[in-house]
Amino acid sequence: MDRKLLLIILDGVPWRNWRRLFGNLEGWVDSGHAQRWKMRSVLPSTSASCYASIHTGVTPQEHGCTGNGNVFRIRQPDIFSEVRKAGGVTGAVTHSFWSEFFNRHPFDYVRDIEYDEPDSASINHGRFHSMTGYGHANQMTPSDVDLFATLTMLATRKGLNYGILHTCTLDSMGHRFGHDCGEMDHACFVADEMLAPFITRWRNDGYEVIVTADHGQTDRGHHGGREDLQQDFALYYFGDAEGPDFDERLDQLQLAPTILNRLGVPIPVTMKAKPFL
Repeated sequence: MDRKLLLIILDGVPWRNWRRLFGNLEGWVDSGHAQRWKMRSVLPSTSASCYASIHTGVTPQEHGCTGNGNVFRIRQPDIFSEVRKAGGVTGAVTHSFWSEFFNRHPFDYVRDIEYDEPDSASINHGRFHSMTGYGHANQMTPSDVDLFATLTMLATRKGLNYGILHTCTLDSMGHRFGHDCGEMDHACFVADEMLAPFITRWRNDGYEVIVTADHGQTDRGHHGGREDLQQDFALYYFGDAEGPDFDERLDQLQLAPTILNRLGVPIPVTMKAKPFL
């Protein structure tokens, strides 16, 4: 496999805040170096349910994850499994839920916090954080720049064809402060500034890059239900493919088959949504 793509998920950022506060991403759209669309999450618009749908292309009602308290080894085909079948190398720098969904459940802190498994049928190279102890008064999140650097290290050293990065910083900030306040404005600004030089480096290294969220969040710091603020977020694409008109709203179930399509990997029959690139 000679194609390469990185998926960057900034957890819990509503459409409005992407457009207002991510000046680097929006600047690349204005200059023609990126394309941007609105995407709508599945229901429930809860983190774990969305993670499973992002990678399998099926609804929570089909894969069975109904929320953060119901995490298990997913059985449907997913991006990792299909890339591996096609001979590609996979990597993940994410919350531990991703390891549990797509590699092993339950998560073992010693065994699974970091692994390199070249023969794995799913994730070859994993670096995970659990956020154990997370709460309103203590976010328990790593620095985003450390996560961006870790993915870059894996991509460079391990030759990833597909890599995913997921950070909960902005979701955690939103739960604590809501999404319409000075603290949130600054947090989004910092994330945008941290991410920008890595996008340039990844593109120079030959990767297509997708930057998006798993769901939105309200001004009261809530998500899980049906509402534009809870479900709608932005998706930015850096690459040579053409997408739909700006005004078209994408479905989250389109993300997995789109990524496989860009990587030249056959799309399993379980992924029924149409690729958008």
